[in-house]
Amino acid sequence: MKQPKLSPPKRGQAPDLDRSILARLQAIPKLPIAELKKQWRDLFDETPPPYSRANLEHRLAYRIQELAYGGIDRQTRRLLDALADEVEGLGSKRRQITDPRNPHPGTKLIRNWEGVEQEVTVLKSGFEWQGRPYKSLSAIARAITGSNWNGYRFFGLGDRTGGKS
Repeated sequence: MKQPKLSPPKRGQAPDLDRSILARLQAIPKLPIAELKKQWRDLFDETPPPYSRANLEHRLAYRIQELAYGGIDRQTRRLLDALADEVEGLGSKRRQITDPRNPHPGTKLIRNWEGVEQEVTVLKSGFEWQGRPYKSLSAIARAITGSNWNGYRFFGLGDRTGGKS
């Protein structure tokens, strides 16, 4: 018997749906592998890949929740795809992900550390400190202090949303 496709909850139905989803998720670890593969076919409309049992369980649990509550939005999907391309070396320079905390290239970041003024120049792809290029501000902060720092915090650039931390 094919499992019905799930849809996002309607107003006032969430508690019953939540209990139903929770019951399905709790049942997954107790199911035989044959039943997991059957659920895979029902939920993904394809033959299950040769994943380990643990991977099948995790993917099925995610899919059940995705169908019930909705998946990743389009903007997040694009960002994740671009990040994956960048990590694999497939992304173009135009599509390269930049941290929104990064100031414009050419900006000078100045921090006084133990009485010594440290100056960092923001580049198009990275940073420069003492004439050497660095990929991250954290690497520069580590070189300056000798310990691990969040580079954005060290240079007072705040959190990912652009506010001060």
